[in-house]
Amino acid sequence: MNFCSECGHAVALSIPEGDNRPRHVCAQCGTIHYQNPKMVIGSIPVWEGDGRLQVLLCRRAIEPRHGYWTLPAGFMENGETTSEAAVRETEEEAGANIEIGPLFSLLNVAHVHQVHMFYLARLLDLDFAPGIESLEVQLFAEQDIPWDELAFPTIRTTLELFFADRVKMREGVSSSYGVHGHDIRRPMIAPREPD
Repeated sequence: MNFCSECGHAVALSIPEGDNRPRHVCAQCGTIHYQNPKMVIGSIPVWEGDGRLQVLLCRRAIEPRHGYWTLPAGFMENGETTSEAAVRETEEEAGANIEIGPLFSLLNVAHVHQVHMFYLARLLDLDFAPGIESLEVQLFAEQDIPWDELAFPTIRTTLELFFADRVKMREGVSSSYGVHGHDIRRPMIAPREPD
């Protein structure tokens, strides 16, 4: 940040009185410009039919990670709740109609100043299609998920936790999905180039 959005004068990094970290402060009007983490919100859209469970994934048509697979997710907008953001992102990226469920995962990605949240969701029908940010949208059973072509560590972590909870439910260890909180400290690993 170079200029104050309030008065247009130059800003400088300094620690304001009573604070404990550097902020962009305007020397002219005294405005302190706080920068906070971005919220990335998405869903785990699930279809259960023919005796099996499948998860809807989107193949990215945008950078970063063009061509890699992801759950439908994106930045939360002002004026919406986290669950509203999850529904909107699922509609925008996958053209999918969902019934939103409870929060499933909350992942802190401090090294990129983001918090990722994913909600459980049930697909209401199979009428889905790629949005402008997706090359394709496809249902995957667990064994068919392109694990080496997932876009981000938060997607892999969320899917691993989801399927681990499914195992616990099948084995009678748990009767429902948990709510999972994790810190993601590993950077993206560049696997082979996707097709």
